[in-house]
Amino acid sequence: MTDAIDFYFDFSSPYGYLAAERIEAVIAPFEREIRWRPILLGAAFKTTGNKPLVDQPLKGDYTLHDLDRLARFQQVPWVVPDPFPIATVRAARGFYWIDDQDPAAAVTFAKAVYRAYFGEGRNISEPDVVDGIAADLGHDREAFAAAVSSPEIKERLRNEVEASIERGVFGSPYMIVDGEPFWGADRFWMIKRWLKSGGW
Repeated sequence: MTDAIDFYFDFSSPYGYLAAERIEAVIAPFEREIRWRPILLGAAFKTTGNKPLVDQPLKGDYTLHDLDRLARFQQVPWVVPDPFPIATVRAARGFYWIDDQDPAAAVTFAKAVYRAYFGEGRNISEPDVVDGIAADLGHDREAFAAAVSSPEIKERLRNEVEASIERGVFGSPYMIVDGEPFWGADRFWMIKRWLKSGGW
């Protein structure tokens, strides 16, 4: 099969950030398209009854340790941002607005937003920060700000989130490869094996 790989993530997900830094290199040998799909985990948590990993006793402390270790292993910039976690509605809406015009530019925007938050500690829940990232990448700042407040883009994100839950997406990162779901930034080894073998 040669279908695109769906890559679901929340801009407030640190494991999503680490996956975003690797996914293209992992998938490149298989010449598969990657569809980047930002979502809002808050909606999924309402369905699952879950809460952010860092807010869970014991698991939260381990998660912060693991993230620091994994970022060092991947050799990517890493800070624990403050505040964390945050709402990332504006960034997700902005992604889809750019994606409708230029999917490659939307991926560049997604990486820049992630790096701003988890690499530099900038608060991407603030409109000026997100709009500034878009502007720095050459997008018209006023057009971007207007788009993320438009009914069309609001509906687009809402539909994407609802569709992700219908597909079983409950966390970030969450990849769907030829109909097979993989959750977590530590599942790339399995995805590679799956793509090589055609599944098992």
